[in-house]
Amino acid sequence: MDRGTVGSASRGRLQVEVRREGPSAVVTPVGELDHHTAELLREPLETAVEQGLSRLVVDCSRLEFCDSTGLNVLLGARLKAEAAGGGVHLAGMQPVVARVFEITGAEAVFVVHPTLEAALSD
Repeated sequence: MDRGTVGSASRGRLQVEVRREGPSAVVTPVGELDHHTAELLREPLETAVEQGLSRLVVDCSRLEFCDSTGLNVLLGARLKAEAAGGGVHLAGMQPVVARVFEITGAEAVFVVHPTLEAALSD
């Protein structure tokens, strides 16, 4: 399996780790995703699609908070990934983050997996 660390970045309350795993870009935001930190997640998602990795797996297991700006970043990434023939898979959402997706109806437009392993095997 093709694995490789692509990079990581951090800004205040959010760190984003990116690695390649087979045909997927695994993006792991750690901390709080809000209007102050959203750009830190947007950049690696867009870069992955530009580099031909249109299957994006966002490992949400270490994401502690997500506001509407963070949700919009993920929705934008979904549109770009789908236009390139891929999609965005969300994995391991904590209840507080899952609730944002639930009350906005956004969980209906993403493929949601209980774990990262499940997302990668799909």
